[in-house]
Amino acid sequence: MIATAPSDVTPVWLTDRNTNELVDAELWHGIVDRNLADWEAEWIPDLQRRLKLLNQQKVERRFWPQSRHWDWRDKLREIERRLANLSFAIVAQDMTQAMMTIDLTKRARMPGHDGQHLVYIDFLEAAPWNRNDLAEEPARFGGCGLILINAAIQQSILEGFKGRIGLHSLPQANSFYANACGMTDLGQDATYENLRYFELDPDSARSFIEKGKGE
Repeated sequence: MIATAPSDVTPVWLTDRNTNELVDAELWHGIVDRNLADWEAEWIPDLQRRLKLLNQQKVERRFWPQSRHWDWRDKLREIERRLANLSFAIVAQDMTQAMMTIDLTKRARMPGHDGQHLVYIDFLEAAPWNRNDLAEEPARFGGCGLILINAAIQQSILEGFKGRIGLHSLPQANSFYANACGMTDLGQDATYENLRYFELDPDSARSFIEKGKGE
C-alpha cells in the first residue's frame, strides 16, 4: 500500500523563473498518495493540454517529451514492497513539482569504480509546467532536477557508496546530466534501448556538493 505521509521532509528552494526569486519547497523522502493524486489531477491534464498544442503546431513527435507515457502510480506499485528502492518528491506551493525513484542494488561501470555500489536513478521527472521543452511559456520553477540529483548523491553517501550515482538518460535529458550535473557519459547501452548511460564518481559528487547545486 502506498504511504500517506513521507518518512522525512527536508527544506529546499526552487527558483521562480518569472521573478528569479527563491521559493520555499520541501523534499519529501518517499512518494506518497498525495503526490500521485497531484500527478493524476494536475500533471496529466496539463501534459495533455501541452501535447495538444505541440500537435496543433505540427511539432515532430521526436521532439515531444519522451517521458509522456510514464505512469507514476504503476511505478510506485512496482517498488512499494522493495526495501532497495526508494522514492522522493518535491512539493512547493501545495503542489508536487517533481518525483524520482532510485535503486540501491546496481553497480558502477566507470573505469576505476567498476563493480562498486551506487545509487541508480530509475525515473526522474518534473511537472509539465516546470519543463522548458513543454512550455509555450517559460518554465514555472527551476531547480527540480538538481535537487533530486543532490538527493540521490546524499542517499549514496548515506549508504556508504561515496556519492556514486548512475542512470540511463532519455535523449532530451543528455545535456542536463552531462553539463548541469557533471556526469560522465559512458555511451549508449545496447542492453537498455540504446539510451546513453551516465555516472557520477565520488570526486564529481563532491564537486557537485561543493558548488551548492541542488540545495
